[in-house]
Amino acid sequence: MSTQAAVIDVIRAAGTISRAGIIEETGLTGATISTIVRRLIDDGLVLETGRAESTGGKPRVLLQLNHAARFAVGVHLDHSGIVYVLTTIGGAVVGRMSRAGVGVADPPVVVERMAREVAALIQSAGVDPSRISGLGLVSPGPLTPTSGMRLTPPAMAHWEDFPLDRALEEALGLPVLLDNDATAAALGEHWTGRAGTSATFAAIYIGTGLGAGLIVNGGAYEGISGNAGEIGHICLDLNGPLCWCGARGCTEAIAGPAAVVAAARADARIAEAAGLRPGGESDRRSTVAAEFAAVARAALRGDDGARGLLESSARYVAVAARTLANVLDLDLIVLTGPSMAIAGSFYLPVVQDELDRLFFPRSTHGVLVRLSPVATTAAAVGAAAMVLQSELVPQRRNLRLPIRFADVGDLPAAGATNS
Repeated sequence: MSTQAAVIDVIRAAGTISRAGIIEETGLTGATISTIVRRLIDDGLVLETGRAESTGGKPRVLLQLNHAARFAVGVHLDHSGIVYVLTTIGGAVVGRMSRAGVGVADPPVVVERMAREVAALIQSAGVDPSRISGLGLVSPGPLTPTSGMRLTPPAMAHWEDFPLDRALEEALGLPVLLDNDATAAALGEHWTGRAGTSATFAAIYIGTGLGAGLIVNGGAYEGISGNAGEIGHICLDLNGPLCWCGARGCTEAIAGPAAVVAAARADARIAEAAGLRPGGESDRRSTVAAEFAAVARAALRGDDGARGLLESSARYVAVAARTLANVLDLDLIVLTGPSMAIAGSFYLPVVQDELDRLFFPRSTHGVLVRLSPVATTAAAVGAAAMVLQSELVPQRRNLRLPIRFADVGDLPAAGATNS
């Protein structure tokens, strides 16, 4: 990471900050900061925005990112729906729309439609296309290290090995970054500041499936192939139900949205309360996410059976969350995703209670569990943040900030260690 990238990241995280504040956060010299800030102002990336209150001397000039300097498109592609957002450099959403999911249409047909919808989003927001840095595209994992979805969830099996990012990049003429939706959701919480000052935390994401995104030292930890955080495939029962991934007893197979919906349909009374077809298979016109939402709405209306199914699911999710917290020694977990947007109030107290009682180092510190205020669009916002971070703060994921350096040269390359 360059010194310029470090300065941009400090300004972004602070919101507004003086040059002296940047010096304090980075440990770089005043001359270096002055040069970098002047360059950023000349490039239109940073603005001077008033002065701080005087503490006895000359009031310090405050700096902030120029939010209109760059924009990014974020797209969350799922069987149940496609969510598009257009965000500023700071992650503020200036355009948003939701459209039908991939369904059973062939991937090239869907890509052509997506290209039209992205162009319409940019035009409707009145943003100059030349200021669009690129498009972040996220979908349920797992993903291959290069392109496509080699092992897909059952609902998207026809997307197997399709070069999704390359096809959309060609259709749009914009750089496209492909990633996992749970990872993107976690990055979005960090980039927009909703995770507060925490530089290491996890976002448990429940949409159609169940996974987690990991932020470690301020950057997304993705593993070797971009598939870190798959808590939906932690085994909770060696003799449990067969999961679509091929294993048995996975969290997702026991407690994911599809499992909750199947249990609801198996109980005629709960199915009626939720407006689902009892027994048999799901209505082909519907989706797992929509049917899970129907069960959650029944629970919110006071149906004890539906509530019991969600609380049972939450107990298993809580065990997976505790496993994740123990492995990473976390102090913050964010619950997010479209299914959490409607059912999060049932999951949050159960997960919090599990961690309060049984988190291994609980005598040293606790783990706060929060529900994201933008759970429905979290993955799409994170997809846009992924693009902005890639452009403005390259190689961010392997560094800890702030780091204090006496040297005016560049910060260590990614992967370097500090004593």
